[in-house]
Amino acid sequence: MQARRYTACIESEKFNGKTHDMGFKIYCSFGNGYRLTHDEAYRDVMLQAAATLATRFSPDVGAIRSWDHNTDKWQYPVIIDNMMNLELLFWAARASGDSIYYKIAVSHADKTLANHFRPDASVCHVVDYDPETGAVAHRHTHQGYAHESTWARGEAWALYGYTMCYRETGEERYLKQAQRIADFIFAHPRLPEDLVPYWDYDAPGIPDEPRDVSAAAVTASALYELAEYDVGAGELHRSRADRILSALTGSYRARAGEARGFLLLHSTGSKPHDSEVDVPLVYADYYFLEALLRRERFETTGSALSGV
Repeated sequence: MQARRYTACIESEKFNGKTHDMGFKIYCSFGNGYRLTHDEAYRDVMLQAAATLATRFSPDVGAIRSWDHNTDKWQYPVIIDNMMNLELLFWAARASGDSIYYKIAVSHADKTLANHFRPDASVCHVVDYDPETGAVAHRHTHQGYAHESTWARGEAWALYGYTMCYRETGEERYLKQAQRIADFIFAHPRLPEDLVPYWDYDAPGIPDEPRDVSAAAVTASALYELAEYDVGAGELHRSRADRILSALTGSYRARAGEARGFLLLHSTGSKPHDSEVDVPLVYADYYFLEALLRRERFETTGSALSGV
């Protein structure tokens, strides 16, 4: 009952065409609600949300516009976070039978694959496109340390996003990219021993920089899924995810009854803006729980995605 009540509070977001975050807001809430209850009203909300999100896609650019703010900095910004919203579009393509959602998701994933990554598979947070030609105008960061640095949560979004895209399409280029991203993360010399990254891999004050527990939680959840597809390295991916969950549970978990009900402490929202630094964040808890559920499914069924 409580889940239904709080979910209903954000239903109006299905019409909010001013944001790209439709997957985060609607698919994570109504999507799980539909999976668990099969309530057709939830299905209708998600289809409307997908239609709204699709209005932010430009065929000229080939990607979904992320933000409408800071027009003095960019014309058509696309952020790596936006990969997480494609899952809603893939679902909508299946649910509605309309292939336009699938085509938009694949176009966005391919445009991001072509332009967001450096040769070592580190990711640039923001790519600004010319809205008329689709050419790259600039590469920026917004929440990372510098334009050339690697923002930890951005790298986690990329790992999760391309793993999910492989699940939805079977395209080997997405699996290969997810593998490369995982290699970058775990070979990085500034990744701490407990595998919970600092907020930016290139932050100048390491080891005295804030951690980003949310990046670790997203990474752990993605690794359990990646292990399903990257069979040769499946055991390695699962063992790394297990190590992350062990660290989060043992060293970053809030005490029961404290932190206003949050599960995890020590995430970093946007350090350059002095916003949400070393605090609990709702999406850290969400992906922590998802990772725990995926591990439990693997232990009981042999597949982290069984029953999803």
